[in-house]
Amino acid sequence: MVMIIKTFKHLNQLKGVMKNHIATGLECLIKEPPEYLKGKRLGLLSNPASVDYHFNHASKLVNRLFPGQLKALFSPQHGFYAEKQDNMIESCHFTEPQFNIPVFSLYNDTRVPTREMFDKIDILLVDIQDVGTRVYTFIYTISFCLEVAKKLNKKVVILDRPNPIGGTVTEGNILKKKYASFVGRFPVPMRHGLTVGEISQFFNREFNIGCDLFVIPMKGWKRKMYWQDTGLYWVPPSPNLPTPQSCLVYPGQVIFEGTNISEGRGTTLPFEQFGAPFIDTEKIKAKADKMIKGAYLRPVSFEPLSGKWKGNVCKGFQIHITSKKDFKPYFSSLLLMQLIIKYHEKDFKFKNPPYEYEFEKMPIDLILGSKKLRSQLAGLQDLTLLSDQWQKDLDNFNLLSGKYHLYD
Repeated sequence: MVMIIKTFKHLNQLKGVMKNHIATGLECLIKEPPEYLKGKRLGLLSNPASVDYHFNHASKLVNRLFPGQLKALFSPQHGFYAEKQDNMIESCHFTEPQFNIPVFSLYNDTRVPTREMFDKIDILLVDIQDVGTRVYTFIYTISFCLEVAKKLNKKVVILDRPNPIGGTVTEGNILKKKYASFVGRFPVPMRHGLTVGEISQFFNREFNIGCDLFVIPMKGWKRKMYWQDTGLYWVPPSPNLPTPQSCLVYPGQVIFEGTNISEGRGTTLPFEQFGAPFIDTEKIKAKADKMIKGAYLRPVSFEPLSGKWKGNVCKGFQIHITSKKDFKPYFSSLLLMQLIIKYHEKDFKFKNPPYEYEFEKMPIDLILGSKKLRSQLAGLQDLTLLSDQWQKDLDNFNLLSGKYHLYD
């Protein structure tokens, strides 16, 4: 009987832990609705990850809180329902049946909202789950919204959400202005360490956008937190980031989009596994294991159902993170790419344009934010020395971006 009582106590304690979750900006908005939103025509930029702890979508909550004020919805890349799989697969405008209001795709014939779209609203609410990586396009969709809002004298309100890979670590080279694109508009490192609210303020002030911008911060979030520490449920913001684990490897694994190496799209483990039919896993693992910390490279074979090497058996690795603190995703993937180039020079290829509406520059240069880095990889230059060279720029970024930190 004592054992049963102890078990019930333990279960109740676990339930209590599960109830302890940080409050997102959306939940803070609902709990304490700002006066300045009352009576205004509202727009909402969102997708399926824009939910509260009980999976209520932001559009329903806003409509319930401000009846009749929600006039338009906006969607980022991958669509309002996050149904679009890949880059340059556009989503359409349509009418949302429940509210009978337009849904404007900002990944369509334009990635910039038009005057006609914004004429329907006074204030744009933004509730978007970012993933902490420079090339993830949601933050640039927001930046375009800020620019148009400034021109048309509209207000933007960001409902902040966690950076799922934490807010204490930054990594990588700073993007060179010449290689700015929709996968990198501003000079930030690959892993930027900011929440969506923080990086929006950073863009708005440091790059002279000057929009009337307000951030509704989270309650309870700390910079040291990874997604698993927030107590929140993960809802994929896009089809190929199905788990918090996929977000942790994404700042590095995304570089394989610029090559003929499968980044795991078309499999059940996108970005967590990668490979190609020609890879010699034994040679690569022997070298990589000496330099990659905080992760175990498990050799795998997989057959993509779509995307690169569809229908072909690929040999490669699944990345199992053993220490989030020690694992450096960008450095690790650069090293793995360099080893693939070294051992498979004849079979390895960089992809040709187009990529994310850029028709001249090499996709890998846009992703890396540098043409020089591609040459350094191909020339097998020492990555440790390269990352040391980036450190001064990274320190300057950390100092600058730190002014916009909303959390300890």
